[in-house]
Amino acid sequence: MGCELSALVSVTCESEIIVFPSMVGRANIERCARELDTLHGGDAVAYWKGECRKVADAFMATGMSEDDARRRVMRFQADVQAELVIRHEKRASAK
Repeated sequence: MGCELSALVSVTCESEIIVFPSMVGRANIERCARELDTLHGGDAVAYWKGECRKVADAFMATGMSEDDARRRVMRFQADVQAELVIRHEKRASAK
């Protein structure tokens, strides 16, 4: 990312704006992990598919391409999986 200081003391930068709806923040990752921790089988699958669809729809509603939205949803899925591992490790170490 290159930035230049102009004679008017304003900064111009070449950068990419990354759209990250607030619904996919840390609290949402923790909420999904907490909910998935209580569900099993078909209920867990249905819940998870619904949450991922909501996240994808939110990204695409901002004008993001389907490919970019898919990549971001995959990242969201990995973040929730990591949170589930952390939750299980904390429970195991508490015993």
